Amino acid sequence: MPSIVTRPNWITSDFPRTNRLMDEVLTRFPWTDLLGTNGESTSTWIPPVDIFESNDELRLVAELPGVKPEDVKLSVTDSTLTIRGEKNQVAEQKSGTVHRYERSYGSFERSFQLPRTVDADRTRAAYEHGVLTISIPKAEQAKAREIKVDVKK
Repeated sequence: MPSIVTRPNWITSDFPRTNRLMDEVLTRFPWTDLLGTNGESTSTWIPPVDIFESNDELRLVAELPGVKPEDVKLSVTDSTLTIRGEKNQVAEQKSGTVHRYERSYGSFERSFQLPRTVDADRTRAAYEHGVLTISIPKAEQAKAREIKVDVKK
C-alpha cells in the first residue's frame, strides 16, 4: 500500500513569503563579483551586473531602471572600475494610503577589479532604456592570435 506524504499547512502557505524574504536578503548582500573584486558596495540598492568576455573586449551590462543617465558616474582608478549613481524616489501617490513600497531607491556604488589584459583608457559606455553597457577593449598583447604551423615534408 503506497504511503501518502502530507506537509504541514505552514510549509505551503509561508513558502512564497519565505522565498521573497530570502530574495531580498540575498540581493542586498554585497556579493563578490566574478572578476575577483573586493565586493565593495555602499548602497541602498545593488543594481545587477552581467559580465561578458570575448576575444576583443570585456563587457559589463548593468540594469539601472529609473536612473537618469546624468545621475550615473563611471571612473577607473588603477585597475578598479567603479559605477556610482542614484535612483530618486518619485512620490506617485498624492493622496490616499500607500499599502506597500517594494521598489528600491537611493544611491549605489559597484566596484569591479579589472584584469591586466584590458586597456582601461579606451573604455566606452552607452546608456539605453535603463541599461548601461560598458565596453573595455583588451590590450593588443592580450588578444588571442592564431599561429600558423609549418609542415615539413
